[in-house]
Amino acid sequence: MTRLVIALMWLVHWLPFRALARLGEAVGSLLFWVIPERRRVTRINLEKCFPELGAAEREKLARAAFRAFCRGFVERSVLWWGSAARIKRMVRVEGIEHLEAAGPRVIVLAPHFAGVEAAGTCLSIDHEFCTLYAHQKDPVVDRLLLKGRSRFRPNKRIVSRQQGLRRVLRWIGEGVPFYYLPDLDFGPQGSLFVPFFGVSAATARGLPYIARSTGAKVVPCVARLLPEGGTVARLYPAWRDFPSGDELADARRMMAFIEERVREMPEQYHWLHKRFKTRPPGEPKFY
Repeated sequence: MTRLVIALMWLVHWLPFRALARLGEAVGSLLFWVIPERRRVTRINLEKCFPELGAAEREKLARAAFRAFCRGFVERSVLWWGSAARIKRMVRVEGIEHLEAAGPRVIVLAPHFAGVEAAGTCLSIDHEFCTLYAHQKDPVVDRLLLKGRSRFRPNKRIVSRQQGLRRVLRWIGEGVPFYYLPDLDFGPQGSLFVPFFGVSAATARGLPYIARSTGAKVVPCVARLLPEGGTVARLYPAWRDFPSGDELADARRMMAFIEERVREMPEQYHWLHKRFKTRPPGEPKFY
């Protein structure tokens, strides 16, 4: 089945961007009903984060989140097999001057919006980056994801999350920007609890730790899927006074920034993930 899905993705990567977008959204509409566990997780997340919305509004948002997630996945076909020129046509980068002005050591903070992979791949065509990836249980998928993330990285500066940050710290010290996606629930180890839409969320200490250890500037990058197909990757000015020396305050700052961007396009955030799986001691589980 895995090989069949990969073969189908290779076939569709030739489609025009608008057609790819519509196909991905159609897949998302179907999977909303096919994957009940992720549907349940998405509904719980939205209920916790948007209690002010009515049930019908949240349900509409849940369906839109599935469509955006699946569209982002289908559009990875271009990232994996399309030419560099085609990827640049699919992804428009705004604010590249902020990356270039940040100095020799940079962490690109990339929250989990649906176009996050498109933004990272496009940026890596003209700029050398290092990054992490998560090992997948299926070895075929694992090899494909690793190959896809390292296509335009001639020095293959990519390690698994399980291998830790030692090499990443060295690469940042050598002047290689780090494309970092730290906004998921990675468990209690190495995490702090800070509010995300008013809900305590286990948040990785990694961003302030890496910035403090390397002297790197943090340049946020937020990817937005466009209605007509394609993605805009927007880079923001480097954060001032970060890290502050207060890990809790720094984690709050990161999550507050992400929350602001989520409010701008809530349907494109990764609500299918169990963002509140890890609970503070004594609090009931959500899922």
